Amino acid sequence: MQKPSLPKGTRDFGPIQMARRNYILDVIKATFQLFGYQQIETPAMENLSTLTGKYGDEGDQLLFKILNSGDFLKEVAPDDLSKGSVANLNKLSEKGLRYDLTVPFARYVAMNRNELSFPFKRYQIQPVWRADRPQKGRYREFYQCDADVVGTDSLLCEAEIIGMVRQVFAKLGLTQYSIKINNRKILTGIAQAIGADGKEGPLCVAIDKLDKIGWGKVQEELQQRGFENASLARLEPLVSLKEGVSTRIEVLREFLKNSPTGIQGLQELEVVFGLLEQMGSNLNHVDFDPMLARGLSYYTGAIFEVKVHGVSIGSVSGGGRYDNLTGVFGLPGVPGVGFSFGVDRLYDVLEELELFPTDHLEGTQLLLAHFDQAGFDYALKCLPILRDAGIRTELYPEVCKLKKQLEYAAKKQLSFVGICGDQEIATQTLAVKALASGTQESLTLNSLIAKLQAAV
Repeated sequence: MQKPSLPKGTRDFGPIQMARRNYILDVIKATFQLFGYQQIETPAMENLSTLTGKYGDEGDQLLFKILNSGDFLKEVAPDDLSKGSVANLNKLSEKGLRYDLTVPFARYVAMNRNELSFPFKRYQIQPVWRADRPQKGRYREFYQCDADVVGTDSLLCEAEIIGMVRQVFAKLGLTQYSIKINNRKILTGIAQAIGADGKEGPLCVAIDKLDKIGWGKVQEELQQRGFENASLARLEPLVSLKEGVSTRIEVLREFLKNSPTGIQGLQELEVVFGLLEQMGSNLNHVDFDPMLARGLSYYTGAIFEVKVHGVSIGSVSGGGRYDNLTGVFGLPGVPGVGFSFGVDRLYDVLEELELFPTDHLEGTQLLLAHFDQAGFDYALKCLPILRDAGIRTELYPEVCKLKKQLEYAAKKQLSFVGICGDQEIATQTLAVKALASGTQESLTLNSLIAKLQAAV
């Protein structure tokens, strides 16, 4: 008999895990809706022509391709086989699983441009797939929770992203975290200021590894990429900047004074911080990090990355401005900005920090148990009354020993059991047993409903 197994990088989610995931998703959804975002969904699969070329060479290699249905080799001639899989890909596969939610969203906007009202604020919570090497906090199938705005270049959108992250984390009980923010224009300006104009690409690829390999190794990589020692010497002060948003802004204003592009990026961040202050907010948890570099193939302005302190998981959220993404689908000139929560990583963080609240994770509130058929029939009449009052109630479906029913309730970690016996039938009550304490009391249905409603 074949032993069942899962593909590497995927997971099953049982009732407890699903309750916890739904807790996270409910918090995120409520926050997105509070800020005026509307929900959409796109197909799990997209045409490969939609996906390829949007994530860089490395991203293209991580796309899961879907073999054409039917005889997928029918377009491949014997001579073609010697050319390898890459040369024959377009003959074998026309579709792929979505790598993220941003590119499908850009495709959606381009296809529905005449029906949408701009600025268009959407959120999307769906799984994505990447043929990556599985490791802790990194899966081949995982959920993303995206919120994007297209059709406006207002920097209010960036300020509200910071506000949404803060609101979600506050509701989840996360207090030790950093919202790292930078601007792609600042990175361009840094390259110009250190005498490496036009080389911000390789510069950013290297400095993106600072947290993982340290400044020494980053210097070695930059030297291998052709950066001169003089450029590295100019860059080094930025690697160890003193903390504090205002302090770093002043340092960068002097550092970038000869780069109009860099100064523009710095001014954009100052506008974002000013908008937060005008909304009565502060810069707590905001970390202006001029070394933050991500999404280089599509971000054009602000860049975000959110990390929780004191956990083994990497970033749990990120995003940025991508003013030209819809242009690849024939809709140029539509600015956009967005970010994404990694719900699977948030799950691991809350689990590691033991922050899941048990009161949100309970399923059934009450199990109706019985001694015999008469008790079962009485419970049947109580069941709709309890459910109509919003009490999540189960009736044990078989007439059997009460011990078996109590064991069932204990295994499901239920809080209360309502026992239906001859005395309860006669008095129109329930013997309500609290499993945690073992105490028992006789309650009318109305009293029981009030008790359980107050406990929620």
